Amino acid sequence: MPKAYWIANVTVTDPEAYAGYQTLAPEAFAQFGAKFLARGEAETLEGRAWQRRVIIEFASLSDAKACYASDAYQTAKSHRHNACDADIAIIEAMEE
Repeated sequence: MPKAYWIANVTVTDPEAYAGYQTLAPEAFAQFGAKFLARGEAETLEGRAWQRRVIIEFASLSDAKACYASDAYQTAKSHRHNACDADIAIIEAMEE
């Protein structure tokens, strides 16, 4: 079964409100065995320039989707509502 990744592009607009998300989200990621592969500022070569980019690895596509749908993540997500602009996608890795 191939791994899967969350690819997140984020620009924080209200750091104080976003802090609630940062406090709660790690619990959701831990529940699903997520591994952060990259996080921080990135050089934008084409397209929209986001403040930060994040790549999170999961053991499977079902784990990546289950994490996003989980009560723990949805609670965390509610704290970033109106605190950032975000673009998040889930992608399955290519099988070797």
